[in-house]
Amino acid sequence: MNHIHSSHDYMLVTISYLIAVAASFNVLDLAEGINNTKGRRRWLWHFFGSIVMGMGIWSMHFVGMMSMTLPFPVYYDLSVVLLSVAVGVVASFVALLILGRQKLSMGQLLGGASLFAFGISAMHYIGMYAMQVNISYNIGYVALSILVAFVASITALWLSLYFVQQGRRSSFIKKFGSALIMGAAIAGMHYTGMLAAHFETEASADRMLSPLSQILDQTKLGYIIAAGTLFTLGLSLIGLYISRLFSKQALEKQENEKWYRSLYEHNQDGIVSIDLHRKIIGINPAAARITGVREKEFRHKPASSLLTLVVEEEQERIRELFLRTIDGEAVRYETVLRHGSHDRIHVSVVLAPVIVDEQVVGSYIILRDITEEKRAEEKHLYLAFHDELTGLPNRRKFNQTISEMIEVRSQDQKPFAVMVMDIDRFKIINDSLGHIYGDLFLQEVSSRILRIVNSDQAMLARMGGDEFAVLFYPDTDVENSAVLADKIIQEIGQPYYLKDNEFYVTASIGIALFPEHGQDVVQLLKNADTAMYEVKKNGKNGHQFYSVELYAVLQERMELEADLRKALERKELVLYYQPQIRTGDVHMVGVEALVRWNHPVRGLLSPDVFISLAEETGLIMELGNQVLYEACRQMHEWHQAGGPLVPVAVNLSSQQFHQPNLVEQIKQILSETGLSPQYLELEITESMMMDAKLSFDILNQLTEHGIRISLDDFGTGYSSFSYLKMFPIHKVKIDRSFIQDLAVNSNDKAIVSTIITMARQLNMDVIAEGIETRAQLDILAEQDCNEVQGYFYSRPLSAIDVEQQFFVPSRAGAELIEQHRG
Repeated sequence: MNHIHSSHDYMLVTISYLIAVAASFNVLDLAEGINNTKGRRRWLWHFFGSIVMGMGIWSMHFVGMMSMTLPFPVYYDLSVVLLSVAVGVVASFVALLILGRQKLSMGQLLGGASLFAFGISAMHYIGMYAMQVNISYNIGYVALSILVAFVASITALWLSLYFVQQGRRSSFIKKFGSALIMGAAIAGMHYTGMLAAHFETEASADRMLSPLSQILDQTKLGYIIAAGTLFTLGLSLIGLYISRLFSKQALEKQENEKWYRSLYEHNQDGIVSIDLHRKIIGINPAAARITGVREKEFRHKPASSLLTLVVEEEQERIRELFLRTIDGEAVRYETVLRHGSHDRIHVSVVLAPVIVDEQVVGSYIILRDITEEKRAEEKHLYLAFHDELTGLPNRRKFNQTISEMIEVRSQDQKPFAVMVMDIDRFKIINDSLGHIYGDLFLQEVSSRILRIVNSDQAMLARMGGDEFAVLFYPDTDVENSAVLADKIIQEIGQPYYLKDNEFYVTASIGIALFPEHGQDVVQLLKNADTAMYEVKKNGKNGHQFYSVELYAVLQERMELEADLRKALERKELVLYYQPQIRTGDVHMVGVEALVRWNHPVRGLLSPDVFISLAEETGLIMELGNQVLYEACRQMHEWHQAGGPLVPVAVNLSSQQFHQPNLVEQIKQILSETGLSPQYLELEITESMMMDAKLSFDILNQLTEHGIRISLDDFGTGYSSFSYLKMFPIHKVKIDRSFIQDLAVNSNDKAIVSTIITMARQLNMDVIAEGIETRAQLDILAEQDCNEVQGYFYSRPLSAIDVEQQFFVPSRAGAELIEQHRG
């Protein structure tokens, strides 16, 4: 048996590889095409794709066989050739069926690759069997070819699945590179199988030729098949590209339609489609929900039928607006629809024309339910003009109503009253019971006032906090306004029951009349406020009308406040000193510093004129610090000059006493002025010590530093005895109110005697102020009160006068005092 060695046409070998590459590229494209289709089209892709893929693989195999040259003519059994083609197509169908799955397990991938490898191997060896020549095979190479077919199948399937999952992200370069690898694997299987074949000449005649056997010109046929196959695969690729392009456009169109349909069906806004003949061609679910109708009730009906849903007063306006969309104009508006038999809903409507090819072909009515927004808007509008706690009109609404009232009554100048009221002692309730009970209290107050105020004649408003206002307008005169104010005060003065306790408050009311007291909102409210604060100043619990005289007083007070601020900057405040005398030897034992204001226009002003103003405006802190500093400086200067070593007494205001850094400030003043602490005596009043713990701490720190404490105006406050027991007090000053009638009033005499005795028992010094007569002095001497101050001995003196009268030998000083007293 002679073995024949074959030779190959390397051009056909190269072409066969290119066919394998083209077929592989086709497989990758087919995989994506199949994945992007569904239903019947998918099976058509499977069928035609398997034919193209199978023919491509078979063509590579057959051209590879044609590239082999034998020394004798070769017959081919066409039936067997066609069978090998069919096997290749079936194997391709199986492969594409596997690729139709989105995910494959490793077992499924190996199983599918095995089937595909078996199909390719069967196609190859059936195709070899079609040659009418005896062939023997090297089993090792056969096994190797099948293994290569298996590896090629796994590679093809895995790469195809990769590109399916990548979808549109896969690039041509990636596909082409993968096709080169797959083509090499497929060609490698074929030529490994060819390497396994041995052709024998002796046995070639033994095989009976099939009737379909033909002698083929291998070289020419190879080139023809290669060209035809490449052409077919090229057309297939072009077809795939065009098909994918159309498929992509169809998918995009279908996707856009789905998006549009989803937008239409699931839009929260209602959409009604109207054609050019003004017929309703569609109502989306949101429009049906908003309007409360079903689509079938209005579909194909005239658009005008929708007007029945609009409230009657709006129908004509809506009809005119709708007609404007026919001309291509978009219209936006708000209206009210009837939802069911009772409900009314507010909707925002957009009438938008549908324009195709620059022609209006219909219109959309786009509805949005804004009922909740309208309710919120109304609530916000209500809260903008009403007090949330009491429900009363607020300051903005009150001012607006006054402006409207002024406009109405400006022609005939008919009067009306503006009342501003403040609830006295509200802060005590709010601080002691808390804000919750404070709010309940304010609600009760507003209810009580509303019971008095006739809504047809007056308007009650809450201006903020505990301040209320009333606009009273029944051709108001002074008498009517006063009667209403008295009724309100009386009603507010009734007891309040909060937290199981009774509480009592009062009201201060200021009244301004239009047009007498102002012809605009600002002036009327300002003047009513002015009158109200005057009531508070004079004891509260009452009412007062604004007057020109009151304005003059307040104007003067404002000017005085401005001047006082400048006075502190310009150091216009000066100190006078009233000597404190020991009656036994008529020696000066101390001085009390008293502030005066050397006003550039009004002259020297006493503290009664400006101290209360300083306290109201907060200037008392700076004023008090200036007085304290100057008193300490002056006393230290007198000590240095050889004057008597006596202390200086300085009054502290309540605000000064309760400032957080009082002790540090006083220490700093003593340090800066050089005055020893034992020569400073601070006079405080009983009212400053209401907070016992705080007062105790402050007084202890001061006395520990060596400063003396004097209790001024003793006997005029509350709990005087407990103060004497509790606090470190060195001196008690008997108030002038007990001294004034001392010689004629036995009660005053008894009180003074008791104070002196008690102070002595507590080891405290006693001084009496306001001594003006010998009789007063003699009674005090009888009671063993040895220190006094008052006009009987000396009026308050300037620093120079003090030096002239008291910086002399003791006897001469006493004579000067006697002369001054006389």
